Amino acid sequence: MSDHDRDGRHDENDGQSRRKVLECMTWAGTGVLWTLAGGVPYSLGLAGQAMAQPSGGLTFMQISDSHIGFNKPVNPNVAGTLEEAIGRIKAMPVKPSFLIHTGDITHLSQAAEFDEAEQIISQAGLDVHYVPGEHDVMDPEGTAYSDRHGRGTKGAGWYSFDTSGVHFIGLINVGVGSRYMSRVNIDNPGGRASGFGAIGDEQLAWMRDDLSGRSASTPIVVMAHMPLWSVYPTWGWGTEDGLRALALLRRFGSVTVLNGHIHQVLQKVEGNVTFHTAASTAYPQPAPATAPAPGPKKVPPEKLRSTLGIRTVTFKQGDQQLGVIDAPLG
Repeated sequence: MSDHDRDGRHDENDGQSRRKVLECMTWAGTGVLWTLAGGVPYSLGLAGQAMAQPSGGLTFMQISDSHIGFNKPVNPNVAGTLEEAIGRIKAMPVKPSFLIHTGDITHLSQAAEFDEAEQIISQAGLDVHYVPGEHDVMDPEGTAYSDRHGRGTKGAGWYSFDTSGVHFIGLINVGVGSRYMSRVNIDNPGGRASGFGAIGDEQLAWMRDDLSGRSASTPIVVMAHMPLWSVYPTWGWGTEDGLRALALLRRFGSVTVLNGHIHQVLQKVEGNVTFHTAASTAYPQPAPATAPAPGPKKVPPEKLRSTLGIRTVTFKQGDQQLGVIDAPLG
């Protein structure tokens, strides 16, 4: 891992129908490159075509929800599919600058799970920037994640860094440092979490200070585990005080929010902010409102890899655009 110098509750009866939920999302799992211009997404081509071309700018990778330690029939070999994802990254013709992991590295916050995940992810040969998921903060002491990935961070583990003209912010909106109910029911194969994400006053104050004095033309990338927007409140897929964080970002012309947690690729654009949820490397979850509850979704074994994936993000200085490629494992 590289070192870092690093409102209102949703109403579950908000009337969001499945159609309304899906209308504001775009499935990019077939590996389409999206670029943002003026807050509007444009398709630039297939992932394979785009990945074969040098980017000429900053390129980094995102993986999420590896759930090392999960061993249910949905995917009894999550370590194997994580290795496949890392293998795809290693095979890229242009080496990325770094890798981000947007949480749920492990399934039960066990030391052996963190060790196995690190052993696999280190094979990419890249600096890795982490944020935790609720499954990473389940240990009684709440230190298993921070002992490994908290060096140089602020407060309960949040951080920021700058590279190639882009400002990155790593937020914690689960467990430690928030009011999120991070304890999960381990008897439920999905490890279903019991509440919304939350950022908390202390972290929001830090975020305000971190952004102060920065030019509105600075591209901002926010990394978090839980979505900052309200994907589906009935399932707790959102962040309780996410609107407060987004208010701090409103003056910037280019804001990209990358998160995990829901194990599927969805996109939403709100003004200058584009939200991208990521596929898991472990198992899929159902689309909003298509099942009684969230949790691991059983698919035929031959189709599993088509529901898992990795993400490439590219930024070219002077363009104020971020290109996003979501590519499935199979």
